[in-house]
Amino acid sequence: MHSISEGGSLALLLNLILPRINDYMTTAAVEKVYVAEGESLGVGAKLMDITIDLSAAAPHDCPPISHYRLVLREAARARRILVERGDGPAVGAPLGLFTTEPDEPFDGGDGRPLRVTIAAILSQPAWEMD
Repeated sequence: MHSISEGGSLALLLNLILPRINDYMTTAAVEKVYVAEGESLGVGAKLMDITIDLSAAAPHDCPPISHYRLVLREAARARRILVERGDGPAVGAPLGLFTTEPDEPFDGGDGRPLRVTIAAILSQPAWEMD
């Protein structure tokens, strides 16, 4: 059962899970997490960057590595961030819990998936200067 907030909106638990971006994808590497627990976020907020390495799927001259950013498509509050840089979650694994209200209880029901956009990005490696 979800509660109605003082403002009259439906308070809701929102789950961020690792989406399947490619049919051959089984895991991803978390490269950067942009949000902190308790942070109120608006539409377009950067959530995290992930890297997918598909070199195990088939032999290649150079590894097929792709970089993606998960971006928020709705206003939400970050309540729990379950991964950090260097983690390798599987497809469908929980990455974080978000709510529509700052005090929404975690036992308020199953909720629904957090609405995100997946954007392909160019890697910006730290170039070493001589």
